Amino acid sequence: MSARKCALVLAGLLALSGHRANASSLFEDLGEKPGIERLIARVMPIWNADPRVGPTFADTNLTRFKRILVEQICSLSGGDCKYNGRSMADAHKGLHLANVQFNALAEDLQDAMEQEHYAYSVQNRLLALLAPMQRDVVTR
Repeated sequence: MSARKCALVLAGLLALSGHRANASSLFEDLGEKPGIERLIARVMPIWNADPRVGPTFADTNLTRFKRILVEQICSLSGGDCKYNGRSMADAHKGLHLANVQFNALAEDLQDAMEQEHYAYSVQNRLLALLAPMQRDVVTR
């Protein structure tokens, strides 16, 4: 089989399997760093207004928190940012957070992503990256 024919067969198999050549990273799908900054700027007032989680941020330096969260999501999603924050376990130690608060954060983040018009597939990919943090955040 010729190299050209092999390439065509491979391209066809990839298309049938649902893989995309040059698939974009989640970082790109989030709009890179400016898109992540918009998302965090959108979700922070939602979190602060949510009675389930707002009180958690009462003693938080929100400017620093926003910067660290942008770095974290940028890094997790495949961007070139370096996350300089504490581990999730250290950052949440002593807060005595329950699943209700963790779930509220995720729900509010999803609302913000919808307001920013992210596709459901992009929302799900980001939530899937954040979900494993539950075991380090929830302590009660």
